[in-house]
Formats: sequence, C-alpha cells, structure tokens
Amino acid sequence: MTQTLRERTLGLFSLSLLAIGVGIVTGFGAVAFRALIGVIHNAFYYGKLSAIYDANLLEPASRWGAGIVLVPVIGGLAVTFLVSKFAPEARGHGVPEVMDAIFYREGVIRPVVAAVKSLASALSIGTGAAVGREGPIIQIGASLGSTLGQLVRMATWQRITLVASGAGAGIAATFNTPLGGVMFAIELMMPEVSVRTFLPVALATGTATFIGWRLLGAHPAFDVPSRLFASVPGSTSVESLLLCALLGALCGVAATGFIRGLHFAEQAFERAHNPYLRHVLGMTAIGLMMYAFYLGSGHYRIDGVGYSTIQQILVGGLAAAPFLALLFVSKLAATSISLGSGSSGGIFSPSLFMGATLGGAFGAASQSWLALPDSTVPAFAMIGMAAMVGGGTGAAMTAIVMIFEMTRDYDIVMPMIIAVAVSIGVRRMLSEENIYTIKLAGRKHYIPKAMHANMFLIRQAREVMETEFQLLPASTGFDEFLRLPEHGGRLRHIVVTEGERIAGTLRVNTSLRHGLEGAYTGLPIGSVASAAFTIAHERDIMFDVIQRFWRDGASMIIVVRGSGIPHASDVVGIITKEHIADSVAASVRPYGAEAGER
Repeated sequence: MTQTLRERTLGLFSLSLLAIGVGIVTGFGAVAFRALIGVIHNAFYYGKLSAIYDANLLEPASRWGAGIVLVPVIGGLAVTFLVSKFAPEARGHGVPEVMDAIFYREGVIRPVVAAVKSLASALSIGTGAAVGREGPIIQIGASLGSTLGQLVRMATWQRITLVASGAGAGIAATFNTPLGGVMFAIELMMPEVSVRTFLPVALATGTATFIGWRLLGAHPAFDVPSRLFASVPGSTSVESLLLCALLGALCGVAATGFIRGLHFAEQAFERAHNPYLRHVLGMTAIGLMMYAFYLGSGHYRIDGVGYSTIQQILVGGLAAAPFLALLFVSKLAATSISLGSGSSGGIFSPSLFMGATLGGAFGAASQSWLALPDSTVPAFAMIGMAAMVGGGTGAAMTAIVMIFEMTRDYDIVMPMIIAVAVSIGVRRMLSEENIYTIKLAGRKHYIPKAMHANMFLIRQAREVMETEFQLLPASTGFDEFLRLPEHGGRLRHIVVTEGERIAGTLRVNTSLRHGLEGAYTGLPIGSVASAAFTIAHERDIMFDVIQRFWRDGASMIIVVRGSGIPHASDVVGIITKEHIADSVAASVRPYGAEAGER
C-alpha cells in the first residue's frame, strides 16, 4: 500500500515519450545483441574475432572438425554460470517470465535481467543451442521498460504498458516487423487495450523498427520469390484451401508435440539437480546432432536460429520430403533439449524452422501425389511457418501479420488465415495451454486466454446502485432503529445525515435485534456510522467510480442526482462491494462457459 501511495499517473504525452525512449534503447539493443551473437559465433566456430554473421546464409564448416561437438558444451557451462550466479529468470525462452511479471508482479522485472539475458542468450545461440534470438530481445526490451517504469514514479498500469512496449519493440526490431510487434504485445502482453496503452506500444515498436532499418537495412527477414502462392495453379480453389486446412491441422498436432516435448524435457532435466551436469548432458546431445547432420548433409542445420535452412526452403533449394521431415523432428528435439537443459533463447525462430520444414514436407508430398508445380514446396513452407507459430503461441494475428511482413507476399494471407485458425483449434483440443502459458500454469499462475470488453466498467453508477436504503438523521437512536418491525431480519444500508449534510454510512444486520432484546445501548446512530464513504453522481462511469472508491478506502459509495454539491436530499442510491461483484458477474454472463476458463 505504501508503494501504491507513491505512484502517480503520467499524462499520455509523457508516457508516449518514455515509450519512444524504450523503443530507441531496445532498437539499438537488438542491433548490439545480433552483433554480440556474431562475435561469439565466429570466435567459437572459427577462432576469429568478427561481428559479421548473416544467419540467413549457409555457413562453412568449423575449423575444429569433430571438435565442434564440444562448442555447445563450453557455451552451456558459461551460460549456466551466468544464470545460476546472477539471474535465474534469464534461463529458458524468457516470454513466460515477462508475462508473469505483467500479470502477477505489477510489471516489475529486475534490471540485471537485461544484462544477463543478453550475454547468456548470445552465448547459447552463438555456440549452437537450437534456440531463437527473439525471446531474449523480448525479455531485454521488457526489462528495460520495467526498469524505466520503476525509476520514473508512475501508476502500475503505465509500468506494465512500458513492459509490453519493450517486448513488442524487441520482436519488431528482431524481424523488421512493426505490425507484428504491435500484435504480439496486444495478443500476449497487454491486460488492457485502449488508446492510452496502444499508442505507447505502437510508438515503441515503430521506433525500434526504424532503428533496425537504418542500421541493418529495411529488407524483409527472408527473401522470397514474388507472388509465390499465386504461382500455384488453382491456389484459391476449394481443393487448395482444403490442403491449407489439412496442413493447419498437422501443424496443430505438431505444435502440441512441441509444447509437450519442451515441457517434458524441462521436467526430465530437472531430475539432474546439478545445473552444470544437466546442461553438459543436453549440449553434448546438441553437439552430436550438429556433427551428424554435417556428416550427412554438409551443414550443421539444427544449431542456432536456423534461418539459413528456412531461407533455402523458401527459394526452392530443399524439396525432399523425407529430409524435411527429419529436419522437423530433429529441430523439435534439439530445441526441447536446449531449453530443457538450461539454455537461454527463444522458441519463435525454432517454431518458424519447424513450420517451414513440416510445411515443405507436406508440400513436397502433395506435389508428388497431386502433380503440383515446384513452387508448391516454398508456398506451403510459408503457410506452415505461420500455422506452427500460431498453434504453439496461440497468437493468431501475430503469426499471420509477422509472416506476411517477413515475406511481403499478400497472396499468402488468405491461405495462412485458414491454416492458422485450424492449427490453433486443433492445438486447443489437444492442449489447453500454449507454449508460453504451460510453464506458468505449473506454478498456478494462470494467464487469461481471451480478452473480453468489460462492459461493467462503462456502466453508469445509476445502473449499478441499490435504491433500497434508509436516510436517517444522526440523532436517531440505534436501539430504536433496530427494533423497527419492517426490517424482517434483513441487511439494511443507511445513509446518515446531519441536516442537509451527508455525515456517514452504516450497514446493519437487523437480525441482531433477537439477541439484544431487553438491552439498551443508548447510542445515537451517528456515533456508530462510518465516515469512509465516497460520492458518485448518477451518470458517473463505474471505471472512475471504482478508482475513487479504492483510492479513498471507502466502504460504501453514495450515489446522488445532479452535478452540484451533494446534499442529503439528493441521495438516490448506494453501491457496495457486493453490488460491484454482482454487476461484474452479470457483465461476463453473455460469454457463457468460456468466461469461466482461466
């Protein structure tokens, strides 16, 4: 309560300026983070000092030969030291920790998390862990927003808005997807969506993306042949759209497998109580998988973010269904092992990899069975990317908008919508929790699965108030009132007056008179009344009324007519916590059983 009293609500202009500051720092942070990954990757793979590293290009073999197996292990030991020593919450893919801070810790994230997450994730990705770079940037941006929100005295909802702004800015700067960053914040991070929260998030993501464009280029995340899906004959036919729905269902099953696989790996590795031992075991497995792929295909394939393999699929360089299916299974296992054993990194990029390989394998099989053209494999790979991301995260609009921004192919949008919708539906049937919330559900920290407009908050006070109350002078004897026959043992609400002045309120259970028969207190009703009340006018919106009610520490709201100075004769009703609760319950009733879900 002491902390709450120190808070103040900033104006929208001031909050927007702070959000732009978060966007600037996050944008530069994303660029620096990518450079740090390049430095670590080049040092550990090739023994050279350089920040130049294009993850979209297939890289040459490491100079260490079979010794590459040890590189993820060495990186894993360094990550374990950093995480165990300085910030345990930097372990894993980061987004659940940000969501936990938003919904359960008033947007408070320790400042040290940004620094530790940056170095730990760069070490994980740079040395071969099968994780993505977007999760760390999300957590880094959110940590920066939280830190600024703690340094500048502001209301809790405004600090949470800065956390969401930093998270959206992080993912926007990572993939050059400003709209996707906004949608990510809205669908997964923001408890409230309104002008006062949307504008700061949009400004932060736009600012971060602009910085990324200026320093890294404005090109999309992946180079894709123009109008790829339109080149497939009958691409808008019923048969083609049914294939997209079938791929969506397959991705929904695959997303469930990823969610369960990652959760299983985290629980399995927890049995090894020594964090160094479990990470060594996990990273040894990753190193062996990398080297096995090198021996079989000439490239490590499953290490790091995996963008080079995705890029190769999208330009038609990989089209063999069995190999693509093998890549899908291997990446799922490698990411689960990496994160389960203790690596620090995201799941978004691995989801893109799995979606591209699964979609590509589906397209290659369809091409073989239905004699479709060569462009089928890249087209279905793109659809698979969106369906896998949407199914795993539950963020439908984020998946669709981000894949569109990454590829900038408008013809793919309608098939993607179908595939993503089916994928999420299938995954919801198989797993209630998505890949972000399953970890929090294990802690009994449940995240809302839907955003309902709370109609209660825009109702007027006169729609909520109770009109059955009594207006009594302060001099009325308490014993006299209690023995009035019309009470019938009910709970009565009293507004106490002194002339035309409202002096207090009182709630009395009149069934008490049965235990006080023959007793005499001699107290006037004014002496037992409470002065902890607040005044509301009939047309006041409940959102504002509840804020005053909470701020004043009131026990009852007195509703008056008119708009001037309230007098006793103006009182038309009262509102208590019970009336508020009943009205809230009535407002969610139209949503049926779904409203009762966590």
